[in-house]
Amino acid sequence: MKKAIQLYTLRDHIKTGEDMLNILGEVKKLGFEGVEFAGYYGLSAQVLRARLDELGLIAVGTHIGLENYVPGKIEETLEFHKILGCSVIGLGGAPTRTAKQLKYTCGILKTACERAAKDGIKVYFHNHSSEFKPLRNKVVPIDALKEACYLQVDTYWSFVAGVDNYKFLTENRDRIVHIHLKDGIGHHPKALGEGNCDLAAIIKAAKEIGLEWAILENDDPTPNGLADAARSMEFMKKNL
Repeated sequence: MKKAIQLYTLRDHIKTGEDMLNILGEVKKLGFEGVEFAGYYGLSAQVLRARLDELGLIAVGTHIGLENYVPGKIEETLEFHKILGCSVIGLGGAPTRTAKQLKYTCGILKTACERAAKDGIKVYFHNHSSEFKPLRNKVVPIDALKEACYLQVDTYWSFVAGVDNYKFLTENRDRIVHIHLKDGIGHHPKALGEGNCDLAAIIKAAKEIGLEWAILENDDPTPNGLADAARSMEFMKKNL
C-alpha cells in the first residue's frame, strides 16, 4: 500500500501558505507519497499543484467543511480539486447526532456525490466514534452515511467505538475509498505501534479489499507532528 499523511497531523507546523509549501517538502523527506489536505492557507490550486508535482506527491484527499458541498458551492469545490489532481474529496465530520442533523448532512452529501460522479470524483465522509452509536430512533448514522456517499474509515475511532475493523472494512468494501491508519490508547491517539489498536487486522483487511492508500493521522502528536510522523513512518515501512 502507498503511504499518505493527513496534514492535520502537522497543523502546528503550518500557519501560513509558505509554511504549507515547506511542510510538503518535509513530508516527502519522511517518505510519504501522498497527502490529504486539511485547509489550503490561502494558496491557489495551481500553486499547490505545482508544488506537489515538483515533489512527486499526490493529493489523495481533503477535509473541508460541509458548506463546500452544498449546491451553490459544489462547482467551485470540484474545479479546485480537479486542478489539484484530487479524485476523491471529503470532509472530516459534520453533525449527525440527531435525526434532523443526519438527514440534512446525508442530503447534502448524496447530492454532492451524484454531481461529483459526473466528473469522475468521489465524495467521502470521515468518521469518529459517534457515528457508530445509534440515535434515539435506532438509526446508526454510519449506515445512513454509507448510503449517501463513500466512507473514509478512521480505524482508530471505529476501534474505540467497539467495531470489528476487519469485518467492517471487508463487508463495506464497495463504499470505502480510504482508511486512516491510527493508533492510540483509550481516547488518546498515539504514533503507530505505540497503542493498542488492531493495526494488523486493519492492514490485512485494507489489502484484501484493494485499497491503494493508507493515510496516517494523529490528532494529538508528540512532541510535535513531524517527530510523531517519523516514528509512524518506521512502522508503515515495516508493515505496509
